[in-house]
Amino acid sequence: MKLSEVLIKPILTEKANAQQEKLRRYAFKVDRRANKLEIKKAVEDFYGVSVVDVNTSVVPGKNKARYTKAGFIQGMKSAYKKAMVTVADGETIDLYSNI
Repeated sequence: MKLSEVLIKPILTEKANAQQEKLRRYAFKVDRRANKLEIKKAVEDFYGVSVVDVNTSVVPGKNKARYTKAGFIQGMKSAYKKAMVTVADGETIDLYSNI
């Protein structure tokens, strides 16, 4: 798997931002087939930091439904893999630089 295919996008939520400040832990949405070694290599290459630890979890898909003028619409959000990456002391990743 190419390293450019591993990282899909960073996860920018309140919980993720709190972990960035306190624990130097960054959350990324990654490809379902990627393993921890590929995720570590991709983060180190793209952001130029040294990665200490990688934790992964698969977020399950959820059923979604809503009522509209057209009637009842029902669907499902797709599942994805989430990676929590801890960087070394004194290093940071600037996720807001290209927004």
